[in-house]
Amino acid sequence: MTVGPPTSTVDRRRPRGSRVCLALALTGVVILPAQPSSQGAPSASAARAVLDRYCVTCHNERLRTGNLTLDTADVDRVGEQADVWEKVLQKLRTEAMPPPGRPRPDPDAYQAVATWLETELDGAAASRPNPGRPTIHRLNRLEYTNAIRDLLGLEVDGAQMLPSDDLAYGFDNNADILTVAPGLLERYMSAARKIARLAVGDPTIDVDVARYVVSALHVQDDRISEELPFGSRGGAAIRHHFPLDGEYEVRIALRSNTVRNSREPQEIDIRLDGARVALLRVGRWPEGTELAPRATDGALSARFPVRAGTHVVGVTFARRTRVVEGVAPERLPPWVFGTGPGFLERMAVSAIEVEGPFNPDTVGGGVSDPDETASPHRLFVCRPTGRDDENACATQILATLARRAYRRPVVADDLDVLQGFYDEGRRAGTFETGIQRALEMMLVDPEFLFRIERDPAGVPPATAYRLSDVELASRLSFFLWSSIPDDELLDVAAEGRLSDPAMLEHQVRRMLADSRSSVLVTSFAAQWLHLRRMGSVTPDVNAFPEFDDNLREAFVRETELFLESQFRDDRSVVDLLSADYTFVNERLARHYGLPNVYGSRFRRITWDDDRRRGLLGHGSILTVTSLATRTSPVVRGKWVLENLLGTPPPPPPPNVPELPESTGRETPTSMRERMEAHRANPICASCHTRMDPIGFALEHFDAVGRWRDTEGGTPIDTSGTLPDGTTFAGLPALREVLLERRNEFVSTVTEKLLTYALGRGIEYYDRPAIRAIVRQAEENGYRWSSLILGVTRSQPFQMRRSEP
Repeated sequence: MTVGPPTSTVDRRRPRGSRVCLALALTGVVILPAQPSSQGAPSASAARAVLDRYCVTCHNERLRTGNLTLDTADVDRVGEQADVWEKVLQKLRTEAMPPPGRPRPDPDAYQAVATWLETELDGAAASRPNPGRPTIHRLNRLEYTNAIRDLLGLEVDGAQMLPSDDLAYGFDNNADILTVAPGLLERYMSAARKIARLAVGDPTIDVDVARYVVSALHVQDDRISEELPFGSRGGAAIRHHFPLDGEYEVRIALRSNTVRNSREPQEIDIRLDGARVALLRVGRWPEGTELAPRATDGALSARFPVRAGTHVVGVTFARRTRVVEGVAPERLPPWVFGTGPGFLERMAVSAIEVEGPFNPDTVGGGVSDPDETASPHRLFVCRPTGRDDENACATQILATLARRAYRRPVVADDLDVLQGFYDEGRRAGTFETGIQRALEMMLVDPEFLFRIERDPAGVPPATAYRLSDVELASRLSFFLWSSIPDDELLDVAAEGRLSDPAMLEHQVRRMLADSRSSVLVTSFAAQWLHLRRMGSVTPDVNAFPEFDDNLREAFVRETELFLESQFRDDRSVVDLLSADYTFVNERLARHYGLPNVYGSRFRRITWDDDRRRGLLGHGSILTVTSLATRTSPVVRGKWVLENLLGTPPPPPPPNVPELPESTGRETPTSMRERMEAHRANPICASCHTRMDPIGFALEHFDAVGRWRDTEGGTPIDTSGTLPDGTTFAGLPALREVLLERRNEFVSTVTEKLLTYALGRGIEYYDRPAIRAIVRQAEENGYRWSSLILGVTRSQPFQMRRSEP
């Protein structure tokens, strides 16, 4: 598919030196630095000479620029000030210092000092391991929801039960902020009661109503979901958990203006797991046509039997053309149908309600096959035949549950506590009531709600030690699945075999092949790349009237499918920057200017040119890095520095004025002209010289990721120059610059992965492990599996420091 000619130039002035070769023990516990070459090897004295000439002028005891003093730093004892020297190494590797306008070393000097410093730091880290000490980790909302799913076979709406979690270091699984306030504890207790009732299939469950709202900005002209039939349009497909066998009522609310102004009859198709359960007719049908009954509030409704479990409820319209004969164009002019508000809008669904259960245990007709993974089937691994064997069966059920919920082998004390709650419930009701009461307690037990790692007896204070295999299994499952370990992983860990490198690799590859690993896209990557912000971005309706929720969802789905393909095919991480393909449906293809793509189904297409290749050409990335009314080279440049190169600029100083908006009354000015005026302020220039050139390279894409050649009638200038002298113009050329700095990019991805895996921020003592992971991954072309395996083998992941 042709999308236009490439327009880019790049001037490569930045030679990249060879990398230091270090060895990483396969167990990931000890990082061994390579011996420096004796020929031309840099020395401490040579490094000191470079620092004195180029760095000490600003970074000294008197000025303390950046709170960094290098005139008194001891180059012969680098390991004793590793926190200082790691900062210096980062600046040297990225050639970020000295600042523009100051004398700078030549590339060979940069490389020599950085190589020497890296070797010293890695050697010191290997001799004195410091894996860090994460705090007690509460399960965040996603982890809790997934744990319930894998423990009980029960899909619950975590967003309805628990509040969202705050972000730290870019992720919502950071242990330092996952605290428990009294209000949150009450929410956990309420959730435990509800989940326990659903899990056992409590027949006294009250009739409940779940409401699913369809956004008013969602255009319902086409097939909405793969869960809905071909030849349909609009509506929604929702996953709903039906707690008991029984009858349920589905009510459909239509957008009021679409009903008021509809001139044609419509059929509303209601389906359960793809099978039709009702067909409702609305609108002006011929005399004698049977119409569906209406609820008192004007909504349409249908009641039908459903078996317990999670099912897909589909509500959609039969697709009809706007005209009786001929082919209807996609958008007809207003005068075709007359006048009045909403006269062109097709009938659309505004909300779907599911109410029930009514008449529990009265399912007939086999509407849907029983779901053998439904919670009662998962929970009751045995059924007592009489009162005498109830205790034995209860013990078996609770022991099985507790082992998986607590992520470790259970002991007698665990079962004694649970048995006491079972006995309490059994006295008040039935066998199932006793299990329900014990399950409630289990779901609020700290052993379930928290990931607790205990220092072994006899370990000296502030000493690095290896995690137990069971603790390693928990770290592994929450990293790759955001959930609890499965039985196979727990069995291997309980047998003490998970720490074996070959077994660890086997389990990692098995878990990556499991569908649950898709959370690496929907959680890790979505937070790293800021995809979650797509749900809250609000492009100005006057500036971008064509932006709707269909496009919003298509943006996110494109990037998710792209990332899934990268993980699934185990491609090089670097391919994120340069891949020549993407995924589009008709709505997204129309936005990108691609012809001959029809329907809501996403399909893979190959770019004929290079102007949209890689992540930086995705509408999702371009939209979340823009403002409501215009693009922002600053936001886009900062995003690239922070998320792709790992060199975020410092926060802006206080009282810096915002960039003035164009009012339209003065002579139109381009974004570049306004940014240049803003950058004239010396306080702003120091950071903007790094951010703005990168952002300018993306200016051919407007604030919703659409291609443009001009802005306000002025041709767009995408050229830029980085502080080190590298010049480029346009995204293709920027991509080449990023590919030349692939080591920085891969290091940033590794840092993000390790941050997510550990549930804490990266510290200076983690840097040697990151470098070791990257060097190991280079041997395998930086494939995703090599990076993920490197993280799981690393010292910070497999070890912990005891309490001081």
